[in-house]
Order: sequence, then structure tokens, then C-alpha cells
Amino acid sequence: MIRVEALHRHFGGFRAVDGATLEIAPGSITGLIGPNGAGKSTLFNVIAGVLPPTSGRVTMGGEDITGLPPHELFHKGLLRTFQIAHEFSSMTCRENLMMVPGGQSGETLWNTWFGRKRIADEERALKAKADEVLEFLTISHLADHKAGQISGGQKKLLELGRTMMVDARIVFLDEVGAGVNRTLLNTIGDAIRRLNEERGYTFVVIEHDMDFIGSLCDPVICMAEGKVLAEGTLEEIKADERVIEAYLGTGLKNKEAVG
Repeated sequence: MIRVEALHRHFGGFRAVDGATLEIAPGSITGLIGPNGAGKSTLFNVIAGVLPPTSGRVTMGGEDITGLPPHELFHKGLLRTFQIAHEFSSMTCRENLMMVPGGQSGETLWNTWFGRKRIADEERALKAKADEVLEFLTISHLADHKAGQISGGQKKLLELGRTMMVDARIVFLDEVGAGVNRTLLNTIGDAIRRLNEERGYTFVVIEHDMDFIGSLCDPVICMAEGKVLAEGTLEEIKADERVIEAYLGTGLKNKEAVG
């Protein structure tokens, strides 16, 4: 699905991503872990077109997508969420979802005058789709709540719901569990698993909660200092001396402390 080849992203003399190479298999839920400052979010930003790479290449299904802007990648089915949810706070949860699909008839001035029936028909279909998504995510009771007034975990679910309003192929989730209580995190995990199994979504997940990663992700990729250190199951990753060194800086003598 995604291949990253010798990717670099530098900020002056700082190499946030330093020659990272990895592959994301279609239909997988891949975990991306590493200590703070490892380059995980920067890697996401480069793949998703938020930042241009300094050098290197990104392909999606064999197509070179290096440096394409986010709106073009969106139409190719590549979506990315952020550590802090980005909602339209004054709009309802349903309206936030209805905003997602592009090319709506109501976006042109001509149609607001002469295409009102078409706009009304589209809005009915979008409302039905949004309600279906809210039901899938078990937050239909929040449909008419202002998005700025719901909890952080519910906002993360709403962001996941946005990916369901279009034909997403691969979704990059950045710290989906940050600030989320365990009950809602389990709900988010269940939704990710169902989207993967029932709808064929491919996911890449940055997360520091190893229990969450272990229950959901295979394979797991570990980064440190902008490089890919290791890949495998979570247990294999936790047993890797390079990973232990990256997290603890003390090597094998403290191996028992990992996990």
C-alpha cells in the first residue's frame, strides 16, 4: 500500500527523519512506536503531504506520491488524523461529518440559486451517511451536540468518523489514545478493528500505550532518531536490544524493565 524509501526531512541541521525506509502492507494495522522525538509524527506529516521531504520517495500502490499536497492525497484515499483533534467546534457532530466529502453542489454560487433540489437531495444523503457513521462509532447520541463541547476521546472518534465519510484506503492515526480514558480507548480500538476487518481499511497507528498497540497492531515498527530501528511483533520489538537502548539508553542489563 505504502512504500517509503530513504526518506529525509531536515529542519536546518536537525534531521527529524533521517533515511527512513519502510513498507505498509494492504489490509494491515501497523503500529509505529518510538521514544519522544523519534520522528514519528514528522514521518506522518511527510507521507501525508503536510511537509515536503528533504529527499527520498513515497509511493502508494506503486504510484509516486512524494510531495503531493494533502487535498490531492485525500482524493486518493490517504487520510491523516492529528494528536489534537481538529473539529469545527461551533458545528454539531453530524454537521462535522457532513462537511467532509468534497465537490458538494452547495459549494458553488450558481447551484445555490438554481440547483436547490440537487443540494437538498445531497444533504439528505449526507445526513443519512453521517448518522450511519455515528451509529457505527456508538456516538449517535452526540449527533446534535456541538463538537467543541464533547470530550477529547469523543473528538478522536469523530475524527475517525470523518474517514468513513469518504472512500478511505489508508488512515494514519497520530496518538489516537492521547488524553483518552480506557473505556473510550477500547471503543476506538474496536472501531479501528471493525473498519479493518469489515471495510478493508489499512491503518498506521502512532501510540505510546503498549497495551493498545499489542492488542491491535501487527506488525509494529520502532523508530528512533529519525531512523527505523526494528520491525516485527510487539514481543519481538520489546526483546530487541536496539529498541531497549533507544528507550532506556542502558542496553540489555535493564531489559526486564521494558514492557
